[in-house]
Amino acid sequence: MQESKAMKGAAPRCGWLTGGVAALLLLAGAGIVVPAPAWAQSDAVKELAAPPPIQLPLKPSPEFAKFARYAGTLGTRQIVLRLGSKTDDPAGVHGEYQYTDTGEVILIAGDRDSDTLEVEESNDGTHITGNWVGKFAADGSLTGDRMNVDDSDPLPFDLHPLAAGQPVPAAAAPGATARQAAPAAASAASPASATGGAPAVNGVSNLSIGE
Repeated sequence: MQESKAMKGAAPRCGWLTGGVAALLLLAGAGIVVPAPAWAQSDAVKELAAPPPIQLPLKPSPEFAKFARYAGTLGTRQIVLRLGSKTDDPAGVHGEYQYTDTGEVILIAGDRDSDTLEVEESNDGTHITGNWVGKFAADGSLTGDRMNVDDSDPLPFDLHPLAAGQPVPAAAAPGATARQAAPAAASAASPASATGGAPAVNGVSNLSIGE
């Protein structure tokens, strides 16, 4: 008797499931399409909820266009770095750098502590492809090393700030370094009065350096 009562008590709780399955089977057999459950999201809703996919290869971001620019070399290749502070993290910095020979764009993000810069880079916005460790000098220039993820194969970088509106210096042709060494040395040794004012900073007079 007790078992019978328990079974009777359980019957109403599962009866809706049995009846529902039977109804669905009948509808399916009749060729009637059953609408998806209310909790199932449409493809359009899923697209709105998911972050937009990153388009590769990366392109220069309008968000970073207003950031301070630094031009110079990474290894033997010329790059332009755009670096600025994060709005949600006073110590955080982010931006991008671009190779001037191929146009390839690499994202960077990390921290600046006084004159020390430590950032990570990514060529797809998802995977870390390298680390940067550098120092800012009093004139705003930035030097250091770019390394692989495991800190191997350090590659030196030497970057100098560009004033607003200043064009990126043209990259030197291969083998031009030795030929230009003597003229550059002579120019550096020339008196400041030759320019009619104060000595140039990084080759630019009256350079306004912004962090």
